[in-house]
Amino acid sequence: MAHTRIRPFNTRDTYPEQKLDNDLAQAVIARGTMIFLRGQCPQDLDTAQNIGSHDPVEQTHKVMQNIKQLIEECGGRMEHLTKLVVYLTDVRHREPVYRTMGEYIRGVHPVCTGLTVVALARPDWLVEIDATAVIPD
Repeated sequence: MAHTRIRPFNTRDTYPEQKLDNDLAQAVIARGTMIFLRGQCPQDLDTAQNIGSHDPVEQTHKVMQNIKQLIEECGGRMEHLTKLVVYLTDVRHREPVYRTMGEYIRGVHPVCTGLTVVALARPDWLVEIDATAVIPD
């Protein structure tokens, strides 16, 4: 791992009533060049066009692809991811969103906070995720 992960865990153990499988940690110790990403939404990075889907899984795939692409454009890799903040417009989307997000963070163990909000910047968006990564010295 690129950073020291304190108390790594998997959500299948901490939330057994939900069908989740995310590798997370309680804390991350990182040293290096910090990358702060703005909240990523289900839109194309080049055109700012929405993906045209109201499915939370499809939206989350696009959001996580954007996060991966931006981290790589900054010279990093997904293993440098240290923190995610997930914003949902409907708590019922939590499981499909987190399951999809988990595909991108397998073995990474970032810290993560999830919030349910009244709305996001565009009415079509169901999920927004902001991310922090640190490229090691």
